[in-house]
Amino acid sequence: MNVCLPRLLVTALIVGILAACSTPVPVAPPAPTAPSARPAPAPAAPVAVPGTLTQAKSRWVPVAWSELPGFDADALHEAWNAWLRSCERPAPAFAPLCGDVRRLSIASPGEQRGWIMQRLQPYRIESLEGSADGLLTGYFEPYLDAARQPGNGFGVPLYAPPADLATRKPWYTRQQIETLREAQAQLAGRAIAWVRDPVEALVLHIQGSGRLRVQEADGSQRLVRLAYAGTNDQPYRSVGKWLLDQGLVRDATWPGISAWVAQNPQRVNEMLWSNPRYVFFREEPLDALDAAFGPKGAQGVPLTPGRSIAVDRQSIPYGTPVWLASSGPTAQLSRLVLAQDTGSAILGAVRADYFTGWGQEAGDIAGRLKQNLRLWALWPR
Repeated sequence: MNVCLPRLLVTALIVGILAACSTPVPVAPPAPTAPSARPAPAPAAPVAVPGTLTQAKSRWVPVAWSELPGFDADALHEAWNAWLRSCERPAPAFAPLCGDVRRLSIASPGEQRGWIMQRLQPYRIESLEGSADGLLTGYFEPYLDAARQPGNGFGVPLYAPPADLATRKPWYTRQQIETLREAQAQLAGRAIAWVRDPVEALVLHIQGSGRLRVQEADGSQRLVRLAYAGTNDQPYRSVGKWLLDQGLVRDATWPGISAWVAQNPQRVNEMLWSNPRYVFFREEPLDALDAAFGPKGAQGVPLTPGRSIAVDRQSIPYGTPVWLASSGPTAQLSRLVLAQDTGSAILGAVRADYFTGWGQEAGDIAGRLKQNLRLWALWPR
């Protein structure tokens, strides 16, 4: 319902004076009066559109399909792979639709688009205060060379969780893990593999999973995935923010950080230790089918490059199809994606982390992606 303020109607009082004799009677000018103070208008409350849905951190406003930029041009079959994955562990609201989703996986784009318009209603996602503008960033799956034993340049361990991780919270900080004998004693024999570069290891910790091309003890190579298995329960601190706060860089994207590292190798540990959080991993096999998708997200299904996003689950439930629109120097995006993951830094109503895939190219895009965002949830009618 629209909320309107009454307007004050001001009428002018006109006084006519008729002279009864030939000499006019002078009329004294009215005494000046102090101007009346008008109350300042109250700020407009967000308009309550009929059919609006409310989540813990967002409100969803129903809109017409014509509001979604580029909806007629998206290659929907690419998103269908991600949707099929969501149907492996569907949210209750979408479980009844999964039979059609599977059936339409070989349908034409026109048939897929028509079914979406018939069965789903688009909702513009806004903050509870009514703002529809947000932030898009990117994440990826690092791809690193590794060895089972240290040496020949492989000197940075990637650990499985220590035995006492569940009973000691918080566990040692990143600096303590790398410098204290008692912490290193707890991790003895827990190294899954060793990589060359401590900064690349940090990227793996931040992303939460990655792929390793592992050199085995017999000289053979094997491709495996390291999946997230826990943290030391210490707070996450951005090394990019640390560099900015120290006045050491102006560009805190990963390309900017990498350039600073190359010029300041003697300060790398100082930068790394500014982030006390440390991530532990578990090793998973990576067959041909698994290699075509990313790691499992918080929904419990593998992520699809370019079609999976991490969200704040208090704004968007896992498994929700979402229309994403973002325009900036790194990417021009108008496409269907699936909310399948979350992250400690992904907070707010209109906030998403875009899964770009794995390897160097995906990392370059994810490292630069930081631009405007608008989102529409597609919810069953």
